[in-house]
Amino acid sequence: MNGRGVDLSLLRVAGVDEAGRGAWCGPVVAGAVVFWGGVPEGVGDSKALSAARRETLVPLIRAVAHVGVGVALVEEIEALNIQGATFLAMRRAVAALPVRPALVRVDGNRAPDFGVPAETMVGGDARCPAIGAASIVAKVARDAMMRALDADFPGYGFARHKGYGTAEHAAALARLGVCTLHRRGFAPVAKLLGG
Repeated sequence: MNGRGVDLSLLRVAGVDEAGRGAWCGPVVAGAVVFWGGVPEGVGDSKALSAARRETLVPLIRAVAHVGVGVALVEEIEALNIQGATFLAMRRAVAALPVRPALVRVDGNRAPDFGVPAETMVGGDARCPAIGAASIVAKVARDAMMRALDADFPGYGFARHKGYGTAEHAAALARLGVCTLHRRGFAPVAKLLGG
């Protein structure tokens, strides 16, 4: 409580969003953001921003917010399915926050159990600044991972398409075959494997 009888813990609202859910390969990454300062101008749905703008916004977000990042690896996606792995990454992102939120707002219409109250918000990345910031944090973190993995798996173009289903990626799959980063349960990959 502050001197006016306001419970400051109620201000600890975490926004959560993910990146990489629809990719053919690589991890799914979630971001969690709790603002304690003003929201930087331009924060919103990461998909509506250029890569350069997202990169610029992340340090601005970190300067005025608590930030957590959670990752679920390909092996976990295969074991849990993409929904289960996404929820795992989200729980890890919230657990990585240096503060325990009083409420978690999740982009979409389903949320995992965080151990604290949660609410879903369809289109939340464009409507809730904390969710929008989480989407930016998650996207920038995942893009950096995919650029790094490009060096270990040359020829697939991961640094460019980040594992999503582009024509370049499909051609690389046909040419090089499936690597350990690919999600074997996803249709294009399963088709190549004869499943």
